Amino acid sequence: MSENLKPQDAAQVAELLTWAGAEEKTVELVGAGSKAGLGRPITTDYRLDLSALEGVTLYEPEELVLRAGAATPLGQIQAMLAQQRQQLAFEPPDLGDLYQSDQDQTIGGVLSANLAGPRRIKAGAARDHFLGVEGISGRGEAFKSGGRVVKNVTGYDLCKLMAGSFGTLAALTEVTIKVLPAPEKVRTVLLFGQDDTAAILAMSQAAGSPHEISALAHLPQAVAARSGVAYVSGAGAAVTAVRIEGPTPSAAHRTAAMRQQWGALGTVEELHGHNSATLWREIGNVAPLLPDTEAVVWKLSVTPSFGAGIMAAALVAGGEGYYDWAGGLLWLSLPSTNDGGAALVRGALSGTDAGHATLMRGPDALRERIDVFQPSAPALAALSARIKDSFDPRRVLNPGRMYGAY
Repeated sequence: MSENLKPQDAAQVAELLTWAGAEEKTVELVGAGSKAGLGRPITTDYRLDLSALEGVTLYEPEELVLRAGAATPLGQIQAMLAQQRQQLAFEPPDLGDLYQSDQDQTIGGVLSANLAGPRRIKAGAARDHFLGVEGISGRGEAFKSGGRVVKNVTGYDLCKLMAGSFGTLAALTEVTIKVLPAPEKVRTVLLFGQDDTAAILAMSQAAGSPHEISALAHLPQAVAARSGVAYVSGAGAAVTAVRIEGPTPSAAHRTAAMRQQWGALGTVEELHGHNSATLWREIGNVAPLLPDTEAVVWKLSVTPSFGAGIMAAALVAGGEGYYDWAGGLLWLSLPSTNDGGAALVRGALSGTDAGHATLMRGPDALRERIDVFQPSAPALAALSARIKDSFDPRRVLNPGRMYGAY
């Protein structure tokens, strides 16, 4: 087991990483440890516990900006925002149940994994709300990038580089994020009984409508039956959902228009308040809808037109899944046998520009022997290696978490 190190501030992080580099020691970065099952399993000399780097250091609701230590629990930040009727617009999912973890994830962990929920089709990914960062590279060097406003970015935008780097480039110590007002009203329109192909077409038409959609998802019948929302679980059919948010009169008008548009395709229903929030939380958090803890879970970003074919192949292989992001995101649950469905998902995407696949959960042995993240083209892999060399030439930080070489 790796020895635990717990720095109390950024200066101590820098000292420890400088020492680790000089001694050629490896370090696993840990905030709360809520996503230890995401990425390739790694073995390091030391475990760098960053949990002391927490606390909100700046919150200006009128300026829509918040700064906090990277290890600040996400729940603490969301509670603070809720008091001011504000939110993290990228809707970070809580994957705790997926990884069977009871730890509250940290804001730094969310940004490092570039996580975003159902609202991504409207608000963008976590990286699009990441305004500023302070961190310590694998060289033990402190750096700072960005600031309190979107325009305050000169030179390289290191925030977007850190987002999705999974701690392989630097230890984040403080982050600045953009926040936005929470919607006054939220409504969800449900369409029942569509097969996957028809549902993808319906979602595409809704996404292209003038109704300012904030989320679109499709749940096949077996998945819908697991929802905690009675209108969904009791439908006895597949359920396609569209979310509309905004000021009360606008939301009511757009919801009525959406009901009319989808009403021409089949039976529709409408969710308000708690039921609407519950459904989209289930869709974002995955585990409530795909509860088999022994199954392998894949996340596929795809061209929507490829989705139904991939889902059909997954069903033949004994799996199941559902669609988010208007059909652009597939969550697949596949049996944990042989390659865990790697050949299926990689084969479905090979030779096309259809998208990429990430193994979100699987046994350690599986994650050690297959690519967890989408294999990079040679030119991109070479660029990534050069970036790693710039930030962490001695391979101190989370070695092998993303790819075998780094």
